[in-house]
Amino acid sequence: MNTVVLSARPVLLPAPDRGDDLRVRVTAPAGGGKLPLIVLSHGFGGSLDGYAPLVDHWTAHGFAVVQPTHLDSRTLGVTPDDPRYGDIWRIRVRDLTRVLDHLDLVEAALPGLAGRLDRGRIAVAGHSWGAQTASMLLGARVLDAGGVPGEDLTDPRVRAGVLFAVPGTGGADLTPFAAEHFAFMNPDFTGLTTPTLVVAGDKDQSALSVRGPEWFTDAYTLSPGARSLLTLHGAEHSLGGITGYAVTETTDESPERVEVIRRVSTAFLRSALDPADPSWPAADAGGLGRIDSK
Repeated sequence: MNTVVLSARPVLLPAPDRGDDLRVRVTAPAGGGKLPLIVLSHGFGGSLDGYAPLVDHWTAHGFAVVQPTHLDSRTLGVTPDDPRYGDIWRIRVRDLTRVLDHLDLVEAALPGLAGRLDRGRIAVAGHSWGAQTASMLLGARVLDAGGVPGEDLTDPRVRAGVLFAVPGTGGADLTPFAAEHFAFMNPDFTGLTTPTLVVAGDKDQSALSVRGPEWFTDAYTLSPGARSLLTLHGAEHSLGGITGYAVTETTDESPERVEVIRRVSTAFLRSALDPADPSWPAADAGGLGRIDSK
C-alpha cells in the first residue's frame, strides 16, 4: 500500500513518579480519521525504535501506533543497583496505561493527528517481556509465592490484544535461575478475557523454561479471551524478524514469516476492534504456520 505515514520521536509524557519521563514514538497515517490505536510494548532491552516491520505494516493499513521505551531499555542504562530495577515489570504496565491516560498529548505530538484517534478502538501488543506486560492490561495477573493472584490491572479502554512469544506459566515450569530472579514470571491467565491473538514459534526454546516451545502457547490454552493462536513453523523467539529489519538478535530471519504475522495480526485486530469487519474470517497462514481458534 502506498500510504504516507508520519512519525514523531521522542515524545515525552510526564511521569513524576517514575524517575524519568516516559519517552514514546507516535506513528500514524498522514490522512484518514477514526484511526484505531495500538500501544506496542517492546521486549527486554528494546526501545521505541524497534519493531519497524510491524509498525510499518499496521500504520500503512490505517492504525496509529504508540511505542513506549521502558526502563529496561538499553538506551536508558538503568542498572540492577537502581532502586527501581526490581519494580520494572510493574512500571512497564504503568507505562502502557500512562500512554492511554495522555492521549491528548500523544495526538498533539504529531502534526495533524489531533482528533483523529478512535478512542473506542484501542489494542495493546507486545513481544516477549512486552507481551507479558501487555497481557496484564488484557486481564492476566501475577501469582505470588503462595499462588494468590496479585493486583488486577485490566484496563477497560483496551478492546483487543496481540501477544507475540508471550512467556508461559511459572513455578515448576521455570528454570532455577528464572525462578530465583524473575518472580513476576508466574502468570495467571484465567482472568484474561479481552479478545486476544497469541503468536508463537514452534522452534522457540526458552532458556527460562524447562518446557519446550509449547510454553509460549499457555496464554492461549489457559485463558478464555485468547481465542486464536498463530503458530509459525520453524520460528524462534524473534518469529522470523519482527523486532526490526536485519537486526542482529534475529536467529531465524524469514521475511515470509514476518509477512504472515503482519497480515494475520492486522486481520485479527481489524475484526476484534470492529465485529462487522470481515478480515479475520478470511485470514490464513499461507502454509507457513497454522491458525487455531476456540
